[in-house]
Amino acid sequence: MDLKDQIQLNKLPRHVAIIMDGNGRWAKKQGLLRVIGHENGTKSVRDVIEASAEIGIKNLTLYAFSTENWKRPKLEVQTLMKLLVKSLKKEIKTLQDNNIKLSAIGNLNDLPKNAHKELLEVIEKTKDNTHMTLTLALSYGSREEIVNVIKELTYKVKNNIISIESIDESIINKHLYTQNLPDVDLLIRTSGEHRISNFLLWQIAYAELYFTDILWPDFKKKDLYEALVNYQKRERRFGKTSEQLS
Repeated sequence: MDLKDQIQLNKLPRHVAIIMDGNGRWAKKQGLLRVIGHENGTKSVRDVIEASAEIGIKNLTLYAFSTENWKRPKLEVQTLMKLLVKSLKKEIKTLQDNNIKLSAIGNLNDLPKNAHKELLEVIEKTKDNTHMTLTLALSYGSREEIVNVIKELTYKVKNNIISIESIDESIINKHLYTQNLPDVDLLIRTSGEHRISNFLLWQIAYAELYFTDILWPDFKKKDLYEALVNYQKRERRFGKTSEQLS
């Protein structure tokens, strides 16, 4: 049976998040420049977006550029930003054809002006699309996000906008970048690394984690299907026992 046919459409994760790792190593293995790896990685991005839309995933978040990535060599950062602009221009048709809404989280003001401008334009053009929400995490760091939430809530308490007693999980959720998204159900990381790398730390509290040795440029539709099949075989207890669930 085809992997896609094994997926139970009534048990899809509401929110899939992916740490797209391994572009540089993919290039190095083939004796190529790291930037070539990033360019090939954009093909996997398109593959995964299209597969997610086809299968019925409602929310897909891709870790495209972290706050720590600014420390990389200047040429690589510049190339990544140019690739972002190029991809946004190129993929607008794919987003529109598949009724996909683009969103972005992170410290977006840190992006170069042309990248920021292109991003906002595509977000505006796709804002009424309803089939799937694609969120790009750009200049994103989860600890920074949580610190910002604490600062904002502290300000509101200090100025009597809210009370300390009213602060609960739902209040915190409303102040996160992801306030319009459900918690992550499935987190995928490619390239054989087994760490979270400061990505959606609050939002993945009960996510199922899926690690694969496949380098990102080689991650295709069938690999996403395999992750989804694996996810659906797991028992999600959320603190309860198996007996309670049954």
